Amino acid sequence: TPTSVNYHFTRQCNYKCGFCFHTAKTSFVLPLEEAKRGLTMLKEAGMEKINFSGGEPFLQDRGEFVGKLVQFCKEELKLPSVSIVSNGSLIKERWFKKYGEYLDILAISCDSFDENVNVLIGRGQGKKNHVENLHKLRQWCREYAVAFKINSVINRFNVEEDMNEQIKALNPVRWKVFQCLLIEGENSGKDALREAEKFVISDEDFEQFLHRHKDVSCLVPESNQKMRDSYLILDEYMRFLNCRNGRKEPSKSILDVGVEAAIKFSGFDEMMFLKRGGKYVWSKADMKLDW
Repeated sequence: TPTSVNYHFTRQCNYKCGFCFHTAKTSFVLPLEEAKRGLTMLKEAGMEKINFSGGEPFLQDRGEFVGKLVQFCKEELKLPSVSIVSNGSLIKERWFKKYGEYLDILAISCDSFDENVNVLIGRGQGKKNHVENLHKLRQWCREYAVAFKINSVINRFNVEEDMNEQIKALNPVRWKVFQCLLIEGENSGKDALREAEKFVISDEDFEQFLHRHKDVSCLVPESNQKMRDSYLILDEYMRFLNCRNGRKEPSKSILDVGVEAAIKFSGFDEMMFLKRGGKYVWSKADMKLDW
């Protein structure tokens, strides 16, 4: 059952994070009605949570595309949880005014509270300050009643950092801490658009980072082992991506063969999904949030 699905509907992005493991290999985006058809099929197959990701989801039609999908999933499909992962650089307050009520969780990717480190990683564009923008988005999430989450990729450039104070001050509902992951053909190997080898850290380094932040109650750690097979990932063609062999091998599109046939090729490990805490209180209606 595809309880929780991550739909990477675009691979295009305005940032150039050096370890990105879902890179701009195509510029394809499904027409809105086809995307809705696929989402309806997933709902009928048992989906409860959809997460929209990229690339950068707010690049497409200046956020209107993802806004319409969010509204459709909440209003029409009545999904308990609708979330987005974004770098946050393109989100305007008017988006919250129009679509905020339909969104349960907004996750913003931020790997460092030192702006120089963000620049080193490639998480930035022009003169914009990524950390300042993070605080602005935190405030908008409060004002428009959207649960706020932070995603951080721990890598060679930020592994020594102490983020305790900043995370506690921002007070996200979840702080997802990922160990930098190599995926062949995405951020390593001859066909890759990124070379992430220089970002990789050992399991011991990752454990030390986690130990330093053990008092942060919202921390959710994800080692390479936990991460690799525990996500149901749909690409821009609505194909499930199997990462079991260290690269992304696509199924046929659910739009062509249906959810049941496609999901068999997803490599999804449901036990690991549950073990990593993939099922949690994910509807904002059930959260006791201090907006």
